[in-house]
Amino acid sequence: MSDKDLDITGAVEAIMAEAGITENSSLVRRILTTGLGLGQDDTSRLDLKIVASALTEMRDAFRLFRPYADAPKVTVFGSARTQADDPLYEQARSVAAVLAEQGWMVVTGAGPGIMQAAAEGAGEKMALGVSIKLPFEEKPNAVVAKDTHSVEMKYFFTRKLMLVKESTGFICLPGGFGTLDEMFELLTLQQTGKAEPMPIVLLDAPGGTFWRGLERFIRDTLVPAGVISADDFDRVLVTDDAEAAVAEMTGFWRNYHSLRWIEDVLVLRLKNQPTSAEIAALNTEFGHFLVDGAIESVPAHAVEIADSDAIEQPRISLRLRQREVGGLYRLIAALNGLESAR
Repeated sequence: MSDKDLDITGAVEAIMAEAGITENSSLVRRILTTGLGLGQDDTSRLDLKIVASALTEMRDAFRLFRPYADAPKVTVFGSARTQADDPLYEQARSVAAVLAEQGWMVVTGAGPGIMQAAAEGAGEKMALGVSIKLPFEEKPNAVVAKDTHSVEMKYFFTRKLMLVKESTGFICLPGGFGTLDEMFELLTLQQTGKAEPMPIVLLDAPGGTFWRGLERFIRDTLVPAGVISADDFDRVLVTDDAEAAVAEMTGFWRNYHSLRWIEDVLVLRLKNQPTSAEIAALNTEFGHFLVDGAIESVPAHAVEIADSDAIEQPRISLRLRQREVGGLYRLIAALNGLESAR
């Protein structure tokens, strides 16, 4: 390390000390040194503006969500062009209202249409919004804006990050390019394992066929083409029933808690300890999804203990075959249906 590098390192340490930063100091140090590195790399002004805006927007969003970290949240996607007299509008408002009554906060893009409907259903105290600056769309809806439960973004990528990162369930109502983009990103994150399993509902108006048409395309075109697995869409509930959508959101977390990969072993953390008979039944039903071995109850792993990672939860482990995402969702559903979870 050169004398110049040592001087920079010392200056960074001095700035952090002056700011009183002690927690997560290695990560803060990494952010600061990366920013300095961008300046040393002769990075273009446009690229620097992108980085600076993205960091500012993410900080604003983190501060918005921080007070509600312990509250379950559902993100509702849908068209900004849906009118108040459309049955879809009432469907969004209804499902958001029921979830809010059950303690769920409702996150939207803070715009008109379906976003407005969901925010109205949730009410001011239970609605959070992440809006986007657009030249051709309306401003953030008043339901979340007047209660300062919203944050505005310049970039779609930072907005999409926050709409997905903070929620433990997703409801998509019919929409255009933006809604389909958000919905397919959810499926991609799930399929590739970049996001933990979450309930995803494609909710239509009563008698609607929007999502059923998409489902037919997936089953009849994508699966036969071999570009997705046959069970990739099994993680999604397609329905026109608001009560079924609510049941899917809440039921998904009835017994299932979280997961963690430890090398090639998948550990599923639960809220209730399964019995030996239930473990045996799970092996009978899901054994064909495993690379080898069996599903078994296990204590917290050393790395989980070191990270204080849900160590108080009962857990099972298994070696799941690659790309068995649909099978994983069916296993979670089975865990939620165990007698020990009632």
